[in-house]
Amino acid sequence: MSLLGIIGAMEEEVIKLKEMMTEPELIKKSGMDFYKGTIEGKNVVVVKCGVGKVNAAMCTQTMIDVFNVDSIINTGIAGSLNADINIGDIVFACDAVEHDMDVAALGYEPGIIPDTEMSVFKSDEHLLDIAKNAVKNCGLTVGVFTGRVVSGDQFISSKEKKEWLVNQFGGLCAEMEGASIGHVACLNRVPFLVCRAISDKADDTADMDYPTFAAMAIDNSIKMMTEIIKSF
Repeated sequence: MSLLGIIGAMEEEVIKLKEMMTEPELIKKSGMDFYKGTIEGKNVVVVKCGVGKVNAAMCTQTMIDVFNVDSIINTGIAGSLNADINIGDIVFACDAVEHDMDVAALGYEPGIIPDTEMSVFKSDEHLLDIAKNAVKNCGLTVGVFTGRVVSGDQFISSKEKKEWLVNQFGGLCAEMEGASIGHVACLNRVPFLVCRAISDKADDTADMDYPTFAAMAIDNSIKMMTEIIKSF
């Protein structure tokens, strides 16, 4: 049976998924707690990677090397970069870019990683189809969008930065892990998908919105993930 790896950025997500697991086995690797078991009769490994690209990349490589997962889904929350995408809505990444990769002084465009074949990391289309159907099946009354997720080791809270991310990359939402997970997954040829529930508008209201709506976004993410697991 296939093994699905689920990487969450926040403790709340992982706790809820762990509570759903049948007889979870704890394996400690790379300073992280990996929980292996079954959810809805499907084999899964669930882990909190922590915040930021380095944590996410290390977690992804460990999940591939130690558990030999067949696919990886990254869940979490993000800030909207599009006026049509509201708090609570879901964004699926068609691809992901590291927006804080910047070697413009050497003649590269922002986001381009020198001496590599890839700087844009494309999600697996089959996983994307499963995720879209999952949202319909779990009855979430939220908007669903597919587009580019931009990742960097920054919490985006200014309108100026938001506008730059849109103009430079065409991003739909901003977060801090997805592109690095995609980077490692693509190098290892493991299918991946980044799923994000919107928790704030990534502008000057972010400090106000985030504490209020993060819990709702996480709840939506868990409902969606349950349906994804059923279909995996």
